[in-house]
Amino acid sequence: MRNLDITVLRSFVAVAEAGGVTRAAGFLNLTQSAVSMQLKRLEEMLGLQLLDRSGRGVALTPAGAQLLGYAQKMVELNDEIYSRLTANEWEGEIVLGVPHDIVYPVIPQVLQRMGRTHPRVKVQLLSSFTRALKAQFAKGEVDVILTTEPGIDTGGEMLLEVPMRWIGAPGGHARKGRPLRVAFARACGFREHALGALDRANLNWELAVDSDNDMTVDATISADLAVTARLQGHAPAFVEYIEDDALPELGTQFINLYAGNGKTAITGVLCDYIREGMTALRKDGVTRPALELAKG
Repeated sequence: MRNLDITVLRSFVAVAEAGGVTRAAGFLNLTQSAVSMQLKRLEEMLGLQLLDRSGRGVALTPAGAQLLGYAQKMVELNDEIYSRLTANEWEGEIVLGVPHDIVYPVIPQVLQRMGRTHPRVKVQLLSSFTRALKAQFAKGEVDVILTTEPGIDTGGEMLLEVPMRWIGAPGGHARKGRPLRVAFARACGFREHALGALDRANLNWELAVDSDNDMTVDATISADLAVTARLQGHAPAFVEYIEDDALPELGTQFINLYAGNGKTAITGVLCDYIREGMTALRKDGVTRPALELAKG
């Protein structure tokens, strides 16, 4: 009976999820050559080609796609066993701040995973707007934050670049009204950007909602009384993305990660889970890692 090496499987999973050896090596804190050697050893051990390297990046072969699910489970189970039996130091509390509109679908998965692998760590989720989260982070009131913004500040890490889209009620008519009725919370970072795009397109608009609460905005949109803007892949299930050439393009926004230095070991694990969750969003074709976009 031959045994698979968890370290090698971890490298395989990282390459598959990151879409390339270079990016995976950065996540693993290894050199690119070390990761490549581990992948070669895994392929030789199994007698199978797991990665298709003929294109610009790397893609999974049918055998690699079949292995990925098993490898992910084995790596996750390994980490859970190690954490529960030996990592007594994994105790404490982390405050995680996330904008309302990107809590789903990644953050519930991250919280569930943290609860399973680090049951002694309490993760307090704080949902607010990017501007407020950055202010709290600067004061040390939040340990880790995600932001949605057009750029990035010093100390931040770009995770994804995501298209911003107009959304409305499925089959709704508000998108056709003129002036266009729009709904945004007062502190929403997308508000100024979207309204500016309407002004530049010479499209008359009026605010249907001027609220401090995103739930009020969601209720207005679902009732087909207005439209708003959200990041693609993060809109609620009760709306649809609007395909209408009359509405201006909104460009893209970055999802950024900022982590404090106070609880390095615990926050490091949480940040890894967030990175992996955001990377997985690429599989539906919605978005790509910012670094890949930067490379063109």
